[in-house]
Amino acid sequence: MDKQTIVRESGKGKFTQEILIGSHTLFGDEPTESGGNDLGPSPYDFLLAALGTCTSMTVRMYADLKKIPLERITVTLSHQKIYAKDCADCDNTNSKVDHIDRNIELKGNLTQEQRDKLLEIANKCPVHRTLTSKTSITTKLV
Repeated sequence: MDKQTIVRESGKGKFTQEILIGSHTLFGDEPTESGGNDLGPSPYDFLLAALGTCTSMTVRMYADLKKIPLERITVTLSHQKIYAKDCADCDNTNSKVDHIDRNIELKGNLTQEQRDKLLEIANKCPVHRTLTSKTSITTKLV
């Protein structure tokens, strides 16, 4: 069986969740302006962290494999809901769609060709692929 992630109410607040991932314990919450206690990142914060972490790791693996002189990667992300009419590729213009801005800073003595290739690789990270593909989720009561 694959390693499981367990999320359960912590009892520390209305929305505060205890998150168990292997030997790691994290907390998730909503900000105070949304009725939470801000005792941890929000669900969308975790989503952005997953994408940013995967992006950085994927770029690092490729750079090391190809011996590209990449010194440091910084990924800055933000999430917002935008009206579909602001999105040229959207089918329904009456609803909002999720939009993520991902900015990648690459430090090192890199050629433009290396920078372009690392950007291409960033768009192939597994979490990016998951977020941009059709995902199936099975939910059942136990």
